[in-house]
Amino acid sequence: MATSTAPGGGGAGAVHSSNASGLAFDSGLEIRTRSVEQTLLPLVSQITTLINHKDNTKKSDKTLQAIQRVGQAVNLAVGRFVKVGEAIANENWDLKEEISIACIEAKQAGETIASLTDVTKWNHLESDGQVTILTDKTGVVQAARLLLSSVTKVLLLADQVVIKQIVTSRNKVLATMERLERVNSFQEFVQIFSQFGNEMVEFAYLTGDRQNDLKDEKKKARMAVARAVLEKGTMMLLTASKTCLRHPSCESAHKNKEGVFDRMRAALEKVIEIVTDCRLNRDTDSSSVSIFTGIKELKLNMEALRENVYFESKENLSAALEVILERVEDFTDSAYTSHEHRERILELSAQARTEVQQFISVWMQAQSRKTKSAAEELELTVLKVSHSLDELRKELHCTAMQLAADLLKFHADHVVLKALKVTGVEGNLEALAEYACKLSEQKEQLVETCRLLRHVSGTEPLEITCMHAEETFQVTGQQIISAAETLTLHPSSKIAKENLDVFCEAWESQISDLATLLREISDVFEGRRGEKYDHLSLPKPMKNNANLKSVKSDKPDSEEQAKIAKLGLKLGLLSSDADCEIEKWEDDDNEIVRHGRNMSRMAYSLYLFTRGEGPLKTSQDLIHFLEVFATEGLKLTSSIQSFSKQLKDDDKLMLLLEINKLIPLCHQLQTITKTSLQSKVFLKVDKCVTKIRSMMTLVVQLLSLCYKLLKKMGNDRWVSATNKDAMDGQT
Repeated sequence: MATSTAPGGGGAGAVHSSNASGLAFDSGLEIRTRSVEQTLLPLVSQITTLINHKDNTKKSDKTLQAIQRVGQAVNLAVGRFVKVGEAIANENWDLKEEISIACIEAKQAGETIASLTDVTKWNHLESDGQVTILTDKTGVVQAARLLLSSVTKVLLLADQVVIKQIVTSRNKVLATMERLERVNSFQEFVQIFSQFGNEMVEFAYLTGDRQNDLKDEKKKARMAVARAVLEKGTMMLLTASKTCLRHPSCESAHKNKEGVFDRMRAALEKVIEIVTDCRLNRDTDSSSVSIFTGIKELKLNMEALRENVYFESKENLSAALEVILERVEDFTDSAYTSHEHRERILELSAQARTEVQQFISVWMQAQSRKTKSAAEELELTVLKVSHSLDELRKELHCTAMQLAADLLKFHADHVVLKALKVTGVEGNLEALAEYACKLSEQKEQLVETCRLLRHVSGTEPLEITCMHAEETFQVTGQQIISAAETLTLHPSSKIAKENLDVFCEAWESQISDLATLLREISDVFEGRRGEKYDHLSLPKPMKNNANLKSVKSDKPDSEEQAKIAKLGLKLGLLSSDADCEIEKWEDDDNEIVRHGRNMSRMAYSLYLFTRGEGPLKTSQDLIHFLEVFATEGLKLTSSIQSFSKQLKDDDKLMLLLEINKLIPLCHQLQTITKTSLQSKVFLKVDKCVTKIRSMMTLVVQLLSLCYKLLKKMGNDRWVSATNKDAMDGQT
């Protein structure tokens, strides 16, 4: 299912946040979808800010008010969340009890936090303007833990509702497929297929949303290939079924149809396995390990031995190398590998075995000697092994890529497919046998090429794509031959000709996909494809940073780190202040609210960055962040300017004066992004945080001012300037 309790308090995807004192909040529930994770982010941000500001016993009046606002905002947000949860519970009786209990826990925790942060219960100001507070910090921490845990449970239970929808949709599709498989008349087939088409559209929407929502890239890739099979299979199912109905006694037509139904059923099951998180047997099959994965794991184990010479046994290291070399035999045993490549691969394999044996010898000595010279020698042998494995992988990559490129070039004109179509229309059985044999040979070449490409693909999602391509060529090749045989036996049949055309198009489409796959593998190998970090639901980065260079990895000293952390903490509080102002607005679709919320979320991302957490990892991420933040600020000022057109002169002037303070800061931030972060990176981070803190201060003031002016107008929503002019004209 979508929810699981991780041993020891949480898995890799568990909701986790920590405060400055090292206290941790962990729901113990694994989050597998982005939507659940992003729904939790605002709540986690407010709770984290709240806890981080309760370490000192003395607080200023301003800080106390900010703490109280955060506590109240948390309670209000939880109240709205609970209402939604209760509505979901009422619509899903099988989950109602669990959701209701979690909602009650969340509501109680929210009320507890609001009570513990209520300023009116604390002492009055002392002579120095500070307030001595003796709040129950343990109580706040416990309430926060309970709140995060209960809210996460509600979200994951709601996620089960989505899973149930997908399973129900799959069951409907499967039931209709069984009816289609048994149908005996054209009229009945057309009616049922129309229903099937509608059900497939619904299933495609549900699974498409789920695919985009998945956090695990392997699952996302599996979902993508399963959905591709279903999408292309729908048209194949139509023509294959019509051909069977037209020629009910034709064995090849029935064989063709059965192949389509079998593959679509398998794809449907694969989707459900992914959605319900069923563990597939092949996931743990050691024989499925690619060379790329094997080399990566061997290197990691050897790196671990630098820190702990007793981390691994020599038998395990030798066995890991033998698994890699066994996979290498796929290349050396292939009839399509050139003699030069085969000789070079064998030479590098022998060198890798020698280097690993030498490493094991040095490593065993290091266990007993434990001297500096032994450690240095061990370090040297690790580097030698790593280099020999890299050379082997490079040679395997070149072999597979050259073979695939040559094969694609040779078959680019699809001569065999064209010949099969001609022989089918002519009814030439002898020519059919000849070209079917040629297609089978081409199919075997492509299947073996995909198998070799998988070994050097470089990422697990690309490995999955390679396996899908291998399976598609294997299955589609047989289906083309059976479709061509049907046409050859019935050369005047238009539906048989249409059926062959559909399967040939599927083959050509897979050839095109293979060319795209080659480019992606090449990009990964050459380092042109790195990890992407999205800023919540903000726009993707534009490709206008061509002048970016690699950034130095030098870390700031402790003084710089402390300065940045202090600035970031103030930014986190401003983000919470903005959230509190946004909570006052009743219209969530309001443009001012939308842009203000985006800026608040991004400011919180930068706050996490100052703590070494969150989605921002590299200087490129930071530069893109600054670009988007500045753009979002200008959008906010534009929306406020539109609003100001409906105000009286005095109010309009007051609002425009505040806007004119924010616009220059946005432009200054855009100027900062144009400079390279190659040197003095952390000094510029310091400047950026300061600049954004100034901008967020103005954003909080503008949100508050706009809300007051809106209430003063006596409307919940303002009328756009254009509509107002039109109304004035009518008056």
